[in-house]
Amino acid sequence: MAEAPDNSEPVPSSSESVIICNPPQDDEPMPKKRRISEKESDKLEHRLGGILCCAVCLDLPQAAVYQCSNGHLMCAPCFTHLLADARLRDESATCPNCRVEISKTSASRNLAVEKTVSELPSECKYCTRVFPRHSLQHHEDSACEERLTGCRYACIGCGWRGPAHEAAAHEAACAAPRRSAADVVPLLAEHERRAAAALAVHRQLLDLLSCEQITINDLQLKPYRTEEFVHKLYYETSRFNAFNLQWVVKAFVNKNQRDPTQSTEREITYQVILKSKPSVAVSVQWVWLRGPYGEARVEPRLAAHAFHEAEPDAPPLPLPLADPGDANRLLANKAIHLRLTMFLTSK
Repeated sequence: MAEAPDNSEPVPSSSESVIICNPPQDDEPMPKKRRISEKESDKLEHRLGGILCCAVCLDLPQAAVYQCSNGHLMCAPCFTHLLADARLRDESATCPNCRVEISKTSASRNLAVEKTVSELPSECKYCTRVFPRHSLQHHEDSACEERLTGCRYACIGCGWRGPAHEAAAHEAACAAPRRSAADVVPLLAEHERRAAAALAVHRQLLDLLSCEQITINDLQLKPYRTEEFVHKLYYETSRFNAFNLQWVVKAFVNKNQRDPTQSTEREITYQVILKSKPSVAVSVQWVWLRGPYGEARVEPRLAAHAFHEAEPDAPPLPLPLADPGDANRLLANKAIHLRLTMFLTSK
């Protein structure tokens, strides 16, 4: 009996791979990628801006983006403002959308949103051209031809201000370089006076470092409330020793305002208080520093007071923060950490 012909395909071994291609039929058109129109792109960017905006200020975040446990977004300034408000009210901070509790430990940064926002287009405030947000600041500060700039002869009295592309033409015709030496000398003297005033604090600090008695204390100002009917918030350190005397530092928000949460801008004032009773007047100078645990940069500003039994409290002074917005960063913490350096000038 004759065997039937074998029309079956050879079966590939396990080491061979099979690729099955289905080429398009002649009557089927090739699929084309649809291009997004400029109008549709603008709509998408507008929608993304509405989705990724801060839940508090409703603006796109400039830098860090925080989120609650349910994913609601907050920019860094609004996040610290919420934490500071809660501290001032002696409450727990909550998300403005879902009211879930938020804190520095429970909230997290959303890096994906930060990267997305940095790529969104934004318009230059000078030339109205559009750039990605991450490169807009550089363009406005140093590259835009329409940015506001001054004359390079401003130090000798030229007050011209105008767009950057007109600066070269103005400087070529500027009359300031052709002024007489008698006119320029007073201006240069004023410029040197201002520079010397800026360096005066640093020179005073260097001189004070040669004092015989210097103390450095890392202080922790903790929040307390008065026992009045309307409680007022204040901060106070534990007693610390300096020059064999006992001291404390008290701090107040907005000059002891009854409800500091009603104001958007906040200022911290402080008092250095001598708790011991000296037999003679004690003249002390001091300067605040950021310290190893601080979160805010402090300007080098010297203060002085002669402490004696009749006047043991120094007058209230503003805390010299380099950025006034850092007040909320300090108030958002459980305590304010700063370093106090004191110099005994006479006793």
